[in-house]
Amino acid sequence: MPTEPLSQKEIEDRLRELPGWSVEDDHLARTYRLADHFAATALVVHVARIQQELDHHADLTLGYDTVALSVNTHSAGGAVTEKDFELAERVEGIAPGHGVR
Repeated sequence: MPTEPLSQKEIEDRLRELPGWSVEDDHLARTYRLADHFAATALVVHVARIQQELDHHADLTLGYDTVALSVNTHSAGGAVTEKDFELAERVEGIAPGHGVR
């Protein structure tokens, strides 16, 4: 069963539950700032594990002390779907353990 795109209202409602996240160019996105490069790298590895579990993958950009995520659902024509919010919620759950500022 294909994943359906969320309506603009559904996206806005869900974003209220995820401070720091936004929609940019039809992608759910957030940038995290961490203490240093090692902490940022550890977060990327942890996010990669979650992505494998969900079989849903974001674009990850690793900076010196930042990690940026950008995700949409290709099978839904590049729209934002429930799958994207599920990934975002899982990342939000582990980010504090990596010292996200």
